[in-house]
Amino acid sequence: MKFWGGFLVIVGSISFIGFVFVAIVSKLFPLSDNPIIQAIQNDRYYCFLAPLTLPALLVAVYFHWLSMKLFKHA
Repeated sequence: MKFWGGFLVIVGSISFIGFVFVAIVSKLFPLSDNPIIQAIQNDRYYCFLAPLTLPALLVAVYFHWLSMKLFKHA
């Protein structure tokens, strides 16, 4: 169990670091000759995806809390 917990934390951390690189850090570097890195630098979708997902997440959390309250007190 500890192995899988640590494994999932490591995978989540690597995914987060990769997303931060793609969304923020790669835009700060000068343009590259590598076509893959150049496509990442020119991308304008994923850098806005996470910040725009936060309002939808807040609404979903609120509705989850509201439905649990209604279920408990029904």
